[in-house]
Parts: sequence; C-alpha cells; structure tokens
Amino acid sequence: MLRTLVMVSVLLGNLGFALACVACLWDRDTLAMERQRFPTALELITGKFLRHSADFYRWRVKDRRARITTQPTPDLYDDLAVALDKIGDTEEAIRVTEAKAAIYPGLYSTHANLGTFYFHAGKFGLGLPEIEKALTINPEAHFGREIYQKRLVEYLLRQSKQRPPKLPLSEDMPTGMGPVGFARFLLDSVPDDVDTLDPAKTIDNGITGILGMLKFGNHDSPILLEALGDLLVSRGYDSDGKQLAARAYLKASYEAEEPTAQRFYRDKAKSCLEFQTIGDDSNTTLKLGELEKQFATELVEARSWHEAVAMKEKAWLAAGQNVEEEFEREFYKAPTIGEPPTHGENYTRWFTFSGIVVTACVVIPLVIIRKRRHGSRQAV
Repeated sequence: MLRTLVMVSVLLGNLGFALACVACLWDRDTLAMERQRFPTALELITGKFLRHSADFYRWRVKDRRARITTQPTPDLYDDLAVALDKIGDTEEAIRVTEAKAAIYPGLYSTHANLGTFYFHAGKFGLGLPEIEKALTINPEAHFGREIYQKRLVEYLLRQSKQRPPKLPLSEDMPTGMGPVGFARFLLDSVPDDVDTLDPAKTIDNGITGILGMLKFGNHDSPILLEALGDLLVSRGYDSDGKQLAARAYLKASYEAEEPTAQRFYRDKAKSCLEFQTIGDDSNTTLKLGELEKQFATELVEARSWHEAVAMKEKAWLAAGQNVEEEFEREFYKAPTIGEPPTHGENYTRWFTFSGIVVTACVVIPLVIIRKRRHGSRQAV
C-alpha cells in the first residue's frame, strides 16, 4: 500500500511538472509580431499586393503581339507569355515561349518561365528539366525561388500520383513541436542546393521561395498555400507564425474543391492555434472562429483594394493612356493589410461598405470565397 502511494505521488508530481512545462509553451505572439518576422506573408495570402487586372493582361497580349511583329525582343516574348498565362491560356503561353527559345536559345528567363507554365498545365515531368536548366544558368535568380519550386514539385510528385493532385498533399497535423508536410520533406532531403545543416535557414529560404511563387504565380493555389502553412508552423516554437499559418490553411480550404480537402485544411488551421493565446497576460486559447472573423475582414479589404486597381486600369485603357506608366505612378508603394485607403474616393466608399458587411455578417464573404472558381487554381 505504501509503495502504491509513493508511486501515485511520483506520478502526480511528474504530471504537475509536465503541466508546468506545457504552460511555459503558451504562445502570446500577436499577429503583428508574426508579420514582423514574415513581412508580406499576410498580403500575399490575402491577395493584397501589387498585381494587375485581367483587363490589363488582355491589353498586354494585344500590345506585345503587335510590337513583336515590328521589333521583337526576348522581353516582349516573356511579357506576352506571362500575360497569356495570367488570363488562363497556359497552352498558348507554352507555345509562345517555345517559339522564343527557338529564336533566342539558352536564356534563363525562357527556361524558368517554360518550367512554370508546364507546372501550371500539370505537366510536371516536362517542367522539372526546364527549371533545372534555369538553375544551371542562374542559380541565384529570384532569390533562389526556382530551387524551392523544383523541391515543391518533387514533393508533390512523391505525395500524389493523381492529376490534379489529391489534396491535402500531407495529412500531418501541425503541433509546433516539429516540421510537417513540405517542411519535413525539405529537412529530410539532402540536395546540394538546399542547406539542411541549418534547419531554420532552410525553412526561411523555403518561405521566401513560396512567397515568391505566390506573388509571381498563382496566389490562390491551395498547393502553395498548404506549403506555406507547413513552413510557417515548422519554423520553431518560439519563432514560427502560427496565426499566419492558420490563415494560409484557411485560404487553402476556401480554394480547394473537394470537401475532404476543405475539412483537412480547416483542421490544420485549428491545430496551428493550440496554446496560441489571445494576447499578453492571458492563457485563453485563440479560437479558430475568432481568427476566421479577422481573416474574413482582411480578405474583403484585399479584394476591395484589387477591385479598385482593376477599375483604375479599366479607366486608363478606356482613355487611351499608357496603363503601365499610370500603374507605376499610382501604385508606387506596396499595399499592406490594415492601412487606410489612399487611392481615390471610389475605393474609400467601397472599403467602408465592405467593412459594414463584414461586421454585420462575417459568414457571407466566406461563402463567396468558398464558391469561387476552382479547377485550374489547384495548379502550382
């Protein structure tokens, strides 16, 4: 009996010690602190960054085709191909880039773009050799983005044999206690072009690479958003980005087509918030519903901002102005989530109205986002 009591006492003592240790792991980081560690991440997740409208890219297709017939240059071919890809004509973008390669062989931009277009078209086997050629020509271009684009496609091919890929790519639930998904893949591999001796550096470089793909590729891609969430939550318990990772997974759930994938991504977002408090001097866990309300407001702000950009570009085109010059003059500063509107009365009225809608009923924007077009958005 005495022995039993001693064992119970020891167990209770160890349990108390364990609970005390867990309590030490409560994360009181604010979203602002995470944004300092990972600048531009929130803007790229929400879509509030400098990007053109579909009207602009349709204009650019016509403009570049006309200019290529008179004074062709490699840059004009690149502009045309990227514009075609942006309006969804990826196969024509591939044909234009292949034509450029025949005229101007051996250029880095040709292989980098062609690899990306192949990936967008789901032709991963054709895309990888092109990215490898681009890396051979210029390993450090785009801050090494192509290295992580290559690694992501290798990870995708390993995780799913289906086309389009089965989502999520990884069913690992993030706990903050170790790398998950794409982050685990990066750290477990030992390629010459990825530094695995310094895990934090590897994660940071991977985040930079994925953010670049969101900016210059498809910022609504659930694959890219899942990979970003994996990296943000794998950075280390005291230096990760739980709230940003949760937002990335939530956005992936809005863009994924299959209900099973949507549920998995929401579960991942919820798991990110374990031991994440609502602020200083609090042990109250930040609930997914509360974070999702904040995120809905941020998404509406981003969508409103981009709609204002689209309106301006449409007006410039209608007036026969140089839309590229006007864009650079008007939007010389990258936008950030939470900044007051500064680009015209129409935007101010729309943003105010959107804020009222979100405050009154947060669910509406989420339903709209979930029902947006899918299909090609699952491309890398």
